[in-house]
Amino acid sequence: MTLDTPDIYIIESVDLENEAKGEREGEALTEILKLSGKSPRYVYIRTKRELMHFLEDFRESGYRYLHLSCHGNSQAIETTFDTISFKKLGDLLRPYLQDKRLFISACSVVNDRFRQAVMADSGCLSTIGPRKDVYFDQAAIFWASFYYLMFDTDTRRMKRGDILPTVKELARLFELPVTYCSRTRTHEIG
Repeated sequence: MTLDTPDIYIIESVDLENEAKGEREGEALTEILKLSGKSPRYVYIRTKRELMHFLEDFRESGYRYLHLSCHGNSQAIETTFDTISFKKLGDLLRPYLQDKRLFISACSVVNDRFRQAVMADSGCLSTIGPRKDVYFDQAAIFWASFYYLMFDTDTRRMKRGDILPTVKELARLFELPVTYCSRTRTHEIG
């Protein structure tokens, strides 16, 4: 097991229609990260049970950053076959987020309700994600740009002092309102 690896573990799940069209933002992001010299791990899941399995794999990987790419709304995320409420998602994620950062690429998911359910007592340093609907191409470009800029600034870690200005600039550039949640606050950006 590698301890505290500054890299990204991507878990993705889309609906059957997106699967048929090959619309997988997380998979595209993985390839872009590899071009940048990173070693992301990518898994595609279809169920909550698979999510549970790969969260354990995330822990064992020692990776510092978890990126979830899926569908969602203001109260839940969705895998191909399951809807997972924020309360249940918090129960699933909490044991795996101590001193980690969580990035969510899902429509309208990251809000104060999400912060309270998922981040409470988890030890998670922060979560970032869109607070409105987002298109696959917009999400892929936003996240690729974010990770490129963050790792270009410091290859060993992401610091809040670097994250917030980067997110603000990208939210403005891509006209994508995002939310940054720390342990105690929710910041709406853009």
